[in-house]
Amino acid sequence: MRILYLVIFMFFNFLNVNANYNELAYNFKFNGINGKQISLDDYKGKVIVVVNVASRCGYTPQYSELQDLWTTYKDENVVIIGVPTNNFKQEPGSNEEIKDFCETNFGINFPMTEKINVIGKNAHPFYIWAKKNYGLGAIPKWNFHKIIVGKNGKVVDTFASFTKPNSKKFLDRIKLEIKN
Repeated sequence: MRILYLVIFMFFNFLNVNANYNELAYNFKFNGINGKQISLDDYKGKVIVVVNVASRCGYTPQYSELQDLWTTYKDENVVIIGVPTNNFKQEPGSNEEIKDFCETNFGINFPMTEKINVIGKNAHPFYIWAKKNYGLGAIPKWNFHKIIVGKNGKVVDTFASFTKPNSKKFLDRIKLEIKN
């Protein structure tokens, strides 16, 4: 039994060794939904929550919770970045339609990127980097998947779509990163 524990420990240690982070999140830029560039380098030393979003998803009401999170924690160095995607066939609109939908229905004023791919061979380089350095947990399985980048520029945690931004588990992780 001890050998099994040793093998498991070595396996997980090996996985962490591969996450050498030759690049940090600060190396990445997105085109904003409003035409302006979003450079993660502008958010050095802040907690960055990157969420792939869609207007026609069962999780779309999470927009309200993301806006609340942004409003509550932006002065504590937390940044929310919404990343519209049609990878799951629930965001067919143009960038302008997405922007209008978010502002009209949810009062969104946190940074939003243009519509991009978050999975597959054409995924945005940020998502490829997150997968390479954090592992399979960084790959969105559906819309409203959340990636938390710590103040150190590394992925510190990910949360599946069903984890609401106002859940205790998610908020506790955000608060922990604010303190770090």
